[in-house]
Amino acid sequence: MLDITIAAVGKLSEQYWRDAVNEYSKRLSRYCRLTVVEAEDEGTPDGKKSISPDVVMEREGERLLRALKPGTYVIALAIRGKRLSSEAFAEKIDQLAVSGRSSITFVIGGSLGLSPRVLERADYQLSFSDMTFPHQLMRVILLEQIYRAFRINRGEPYHK
Repeated sequence: MLDITIAAVGKLSEQYWRDAVNEYSKRLSRYCRLTVVEAEDEGTPDGKKSISPDVVMEREGERLLRALKPGTYVIALAIRGKRLSSEAFAEKIDQLAVSGRSSITFVIGGSLGLSPRVLERADYQLSFSDMTFPHQLMRVILLEQIYRAFRINRGEPYHK
């Protein structure tokens, strides 16, 4: 069974986000072992005597990098990454599994994005849109697409 980890900056603050993640976690339990790792966020610099955006991204990036298991295939969610259809995303996951990859980690950055070191560590950069989404919503969207990918790969019905 494939191990999938979501490494994300920040916690889910509202119950409805936690409910959505729990629902997809339950659905995914038929297809993979899912782990969610939350890295503490630094907060957004307020323009006063706070730290620079680069330092914020670097600190958050260090936390994310520490969450990565050795040998895991890392997919960073990045606005400049490759865009895939749901079917192509499903094929990507299937190809990784068939090629012997047993662990995939998806990385979601904080409000400023991912540090260059995290992007360098990534084996693949994936973009869902040119738009920016809150990390809480992105976690739910990602889990839904992973669930959809497993259903596509198994020939099970899914909403088009």
